[in-house]
Amino acid sequence: MAGGSKKLTKEEELLLQDFSRNVSTKSSALFYGNAFIVSAIPIWVFWRIHQMDLFQTGILFGLMTIISTWLVAFAYKNVKFVLKHKIALKREDAVSREVLKKLTDADNKKMSRKEKDERILWQKNEVADYEATTFSIFYNNALYLFLIILASFFFLKSFNPTFNYVLSVAMAGGLLALFSTGTK
Repeated sequence: MAGGSKKLTKEEELLLQDFSRNVSTKSSALFYGNAFIVSAIPIWVFWRIHQMDLFQTGILFGLMTIISTWLVAFAYKNVKFVLKHKIALKREDAVSREVLKKLTDADNKKMSRKEKDERILWQKNEVADYEATTFSIFYNNALYLFLIILASFFFLKSFNPTFNYVLSVAMAGGLLALFSTGTK
């Protein structure tokens, strides 16, 4: 880059995109959809077990669900980013063998080493992205629900149900987002 700005090639842009913190629109929709579902579960718990009226606290339920959805989706993204690189390193050899096995003899002869490496890299990133996404959702959902149960039934059980709900959801979402930033 001596003297001026050099444009990135399409391959370089794709590679940078694969290793950035940004998630695709598809992943983002998946994250927010799952986060909304897991964030709405405490509504049922507080409605049925703590006997809170849905109509009197509907606005509170909605507001806390939106906040919790954002915090859980934030945690999904952070955990996915960290896991993707770890998984990519662990799956590299297996993916390389699989991609090279799928190539026919004719493809193998006419492809350059660079093209084979690009196919392997692309497949490795696809596998790592999928595994990191699914594990991130599972791990964060389990931790979020565990924190909700711990907070609402043990630490805050003597509080008013409305106050218990607000604190439980805020603490669980906040701790989940905080824990996701420290994952290494």
